[in-house]
Amino acid sequence: MKDLVAEIKVLFSYPRNIVLLLARLVIAYGFSMPALMKFDNIGGTAEWFESISIPFPVFTAYLVTGIEIMGIVLLILGFFTRYISLFLSCVMIGAILFVHGPNGYSLANNGMEVPFYYLLFLTIFVSYGPGRFSLDSLFFKDGIYE
Repeated sequence: MKDLVAEIKVLFSYPRNIVLLLARLVIAYGFSMPALMKFDNIGGTAEWFESISIPFPVFTAYLVTGIEIMGIVLLILGFFTRYISLFLSCVMIGAILFVHGPNGYSLANNGMEVPFYYLLFLTIFVSYGPGRFSLDSLFFKDGIYE
């Protein structure tokens, strides 16, 4: 009976791991266009950050762009997923506070709806890890990343 329960547990873990993989890929894709726009015009990004009173706009523009680009790569690979998700969560909190929050919640008004959803998914990655289909799972066999 214990063998049957163990087999069922393994069987039910696959959908969870597939969902985590798909979620990582979707969130990475979602970060791709904003990150590339910032990267293509880092000076304009710094000016925009300054115009909306983000502290240390040049430093913050480089920091946010770097975190987002690293986040795309690491989320796709599922490598150091919990750590990069924590950093990306900080970026999303900043986006909510400085950019989208003043516009309310609604997406129609460029509100905080989308950054809030990203933050929710990133919190899931911090809490549950990247799942079995990740480099974390391959390199860190102790299970802390599964």
